[in-house]
Amino acid sequence: MRPTIYITRLLPKDVIDKLSIDLNVRMWEEEEIPVPREILLREIKNADGLLCLLTDMVDEEVINEATRLKIISNMAVGFNNIDIHSAQKKGIIVTNTPGVLTETTADLTFALLMATARRLMYASDFLRKGEWGAWSPMQHTGQDIYGATLGIVGLGRIGEALVKRAKGFNMNVLYYNRTRKYDKERELGIHFRELRELLRQADYVCLLLPFSDEIYHLIGKEELSLMKSNAVLINTARGGIVDEEALFDALKNGEIWAAGLDVFEEEPVPSDHPLLSLPNVVTLPHIGSASVQTRMNMANLAADNILNVLNEKKPITPVNL
Repeated sequence: MRPTIYITRLLPKDVIDKLSIDLNVRMWEEEEIPVPREILLREIKNADGLLCLLTDMVDEEVINEATRLKIISNMAVGFNNIDIHSAQKKGIIVTNTPGVLTETTADLTFALLMATARRLMYASDFLRKGEWGAWSPMQHTGQDIYGATLGIVGLGRIGEALVKRAKGFNMNVLYYNRTRKYDKERELGIHFRELRELLRQADYVCLLLPFSDEIYHLIGKEELSLMKSNAVLINTARGGIVDEEALFDALKNGEIWAAGLDVFEEEPVPSDHPLLSLPNVVTLPHIGSASVQTRMNMANLAADNILNVLNEKKPITPVNL
């Protein structure tokens, strides 16, 4: 009997066709609506493989319902939506999709930095609302990017790619990482700083580290108080890294100048979220990897991980092996 997999969201036909050659494919056939939990709990019982998204909570309850699950293939770099410990106990392989979204996410991070620094969204709305009456010397003025100091928190693949973009703007780049990377300092011309010192010195702080319980609210009231009053915080990593209540207060009180956010602690973010009410916040709906080619690459890598494991081959990008 052919193995059965369950896919938690509608994927492109080419990916489904590839999986269907060897596997029995069942799928939640909605693109915008997440699979209801009760359906996921029912489908997981007889699935040999699960292809899921970052928004699907594959916790202990879901994993314990599985009777023959061999692989959970997460179509994301992060995997904090999956209970790795429970999967490990049951001998289930967990995989993710790193590497293929590095450049696309770095592009988006720098684009968000630029849009926030130069107040592009605010200026565009000003024009569209018919409020542009006359030019004035200080109207819609933002912060310079060229020659400024960028602080990167988390120097992984995306962080390194962001450095290369920043160098094109002659930025002085500082970084903080749990493990200091002397080779990258020499190769990329960057400088290590402890987190508190980086926050004090940087004009722009970009968060690019993977989420874990240890870094929950890494950036809180105390950390924000260390930043310059004209500093900009950019988060394209995970929402839980920032204490959003503290960030709201810092932005509203002028402790920092602005923030650009692609991620939130609760997603989708509620429309009445306080941060959405501030004019000095640029917000995006978690689109860091949202280019056609990158999303196809992610879907194909997630599919290939499932095919490998269910054909008794090694996974390409395992998380827990």
